[in-house]
Amino acid sequence: MARILRRLVWLGLGVVALAVVSILLQPYGLRPVKLIETGLLAMTPLALAAVGECINERAGMINIGIEGIFLLTAVIGVYWAEVFGAGIYGILVGGVFGAMLGALLGVLGTYGKADQIIAGMGLNVMALGLVQYLLMAIWAFPGIHIFPRELVLPRISIPTPGGLLRISPITIVAIAATVLAHLLLYRTLLGLRIRAAGEKPEAVDVAGINVNHLRIMTSALGGFMAGLGGAFMPLAWFGGLVKEITAGRGFIALAAVVFSGLDPTLALAASFIFGFAEGLAFTIVVTPGVKEAIPFHFVQMTPYILTIIILALFLTGKRFPKALGKPYVRE
Repeated sequence: MARILRRLVWLGLGVVALAVVSILLQPYGLRPVKLIETGLLAMTPLALAAVGECINERAGMINIGIEGIFLLTAVIGVYWAEVFGAGIYGILVGGVFGAMLGALLGVLGTYGKADQIIAGMGLNVMALGLVQYLLMAIWAFPGIHIFPRELVLPRISIPTPGGLLRISPITIVAIAATVLAHLLLYRTLLGLRIRAAGEKPEAVDVAGINVNHLRIMTSALGGFMAGLGGAFMPLAWFGGLVKEITAGRGFIALAAVVFSGLDPTLALAASFIFGFAEGLAFTIVVTPGVKEAIPFHFVQMTPYILTIIILALFLTGKRFPKALGKPYVRE
């Protein structure tokens, strides 16, 4: 409890610091409502992937291939959105494809006894090259694809004193998924089995539960949520597709997982901090009065610098499941 309170205090200080910066920049034309809107958009794919990975690692599996899943599901999501003529279908297909990739990594890590770190890195490296090939093979244009504006998922407009705040429905889904993940892990029998599979898998086996099947299920669930986040970026945020669309966000999501100690609610909070930092950087870049006063490239580094700082502060002293990353061998 004390560790959780300390993390919450640090998160609160981070929010206050970012809020102070945004207030100081208001005279230069920065709009707080736009900052919050962009921050929530940036938070959404991070939260989806981080919460899914918390469940996955609780069961003893590691997926560091989130960056690769983001990349591939962004392309797959856009393709199927154009086929169906609706962005929501593209996001759902992205989630299904992410679940398939997650399940594949789960099979490799359980029955294949593969090193889960290497398998995840292999997925990341494969995705970097495959995305460029798919962009050329599908749309015959290297590096970029702009699809019809009608495919972008509409946002919900909420009136505020500072103007309309437009929130994506997927952002609400990410927050709801965090609550459900917390209830799943700490209030259900299935959650108890998932946590036991990461701490003492032989106990789960003795209870008559197939450890490998359980771990593959959590890998598929984590992949599904990462896939939603990957398809979300072009179809509900950027409105276009480029080969560098993820920009390292898969690794930032992993940083949120590490910070949280595999607690979904803390993973959401960390994702908000990272998202708010990215939203602040993006808002500064597009605000004429501000971008002239602050170096452009320094502002863009802000989310990544914050990631390094948080990892340096909170990586030590973490307790992860004893069987994390270890294939279960029945004796």
